[in-house]
Amino acid sequence: MVRINDNYLKLKAGYLFPEIARRVNAFAEANPDAQIIKLGIGDVTEPLPEACRTAMVDAINDMGDRASFKGYGPEQGYPWLREKIAAHDFQGRGCEVDASEIFISDGSKCDTGNILDIFGKDNKIAVTDPVYPVYVDTNVMAGHTGPANDKGEYEGLVYLPISADNHFTAQIPSEKVDLIYLCFPNNPTGATATKEHLKAWVDYARTNGSIILFDAAYEAFITDSSLPHSIYEIEGARDCAIEFRSFSKNAGFTGTRCALTVVPKTLTAKAADGSEVELWKLWNRRQSTKFNGVSYIVQRGAEAVYSDRGQEQVKALVGFYLENAAIIREKLTAAGLTVYGGVNAPYVWVKTPNGLSSWDFFDKLLQNCHVVGTPGSGFGAAGEGYFRISAFNSRANVEEAMKRITATFNG
Repeated sequence: MVRINDNYLKLKAGYLFPEIARRVNAFAEANPDAQIIKLGIGDVTEPLPEACRTAMVDAINDMGDRASFKGYGPEQGYPWLREKIAAHDFQGRGCEVDASEIFISDGSKCDTGNILDIFGKDNKIAVTDPVYPVYVDTNVMAGHTGPANDKGEYEGLVYLPISADNHFTAQIPSEKVDLIYLCFPNNPTGATATKEHLKAWVDYARTNGSIILFDAAYEAFITDSSLPHSIYEIEGARDCAIEFRSFSKNAGFTGTRCALTVVPKTLTAKAADGSEVELWKLWNRRQSTKFNGVSYIVQRGAEAVYSDRGQEQVKALVGFYLENAAIIREKLTAAGLTVYGGVNAPYVWVKTPNGLSSWDFFDKLLQNCHVVGTPGSGFGAAGEGYFRISAFNSRANVEEAMKRITATFNG
């Protein structure tokens, strides 16, 4: 009989967001007249920027002409897109990143999981707690962990608790770890990292031969000019870090799918025989073998982000969601709740009141306010007692949701 990958059986009951959907669907079926507002999953609601839409329509027309038709594109992405990314997102900020080191993909979520293909099974892996669940679950699927304990912590992972006491920025571990997942601006807490904090991590990684997997999917929401947008703004990061970025939240590509991963050609790791191997070559082989690239139409849309009109429209889109976050922070604070994040990030991290558990608070908001958020415990044991609220929604829905919540807690 065919054997399954038994590592999937170690996963907890369900991936966080499907479990949320299950509870919301059950509530909706029992309460068909309830007007539910979803501020849970970080999905955007506003239309794609006009510059991107126009570029994609033009690209569709290209596909209707034999002279301009495109079939398979380069697995790494079209050079004209990679060159604009390198110049604008990295070189423009003083980062030494070449276009040849950029790989276009269909999502940073996919890439943070797929990157494990090029690493061995004996690495010691560190994650923050709370953490974006994909980092943990993909390591479980790949067989890098043992079973989970009663708190949901998997044997074999090093958990780095983050809380208000350490400003939701993980402390450097005292033990040696090999792969380190860092996400700033942070999902779920909305925290940001200073250059000094990232410098400490880069120094640690270089000293210990570690590699940082740096998720910068929300960098566009950073408005504080003193904060870094890329790990490569830190000296030495090219020797110890891979960076993931996305067009999903800055340009609204969650349903369109386009992202990128940067693998410096200077980055190496050891083979079983002790030799140094360039990770760029391994990732290039992995992508060339398992991935046929993002469509020409989508990449033309992403390229338009870097046009003058595109930059103006993306800035307005990001500003809109940051205004939503400011409204959420203001209204929840006025209601007596303790909140974090939501300043240089689209997420507000709420301390659950009156000793409520994360899921109890979820149920209270759903049942009493008809508002959906994300239980902090779904991001890890240290997320218990917290709750994430997303700023990704229409202004009317955000204002109505805050009206309902403040009425409940002020009442």
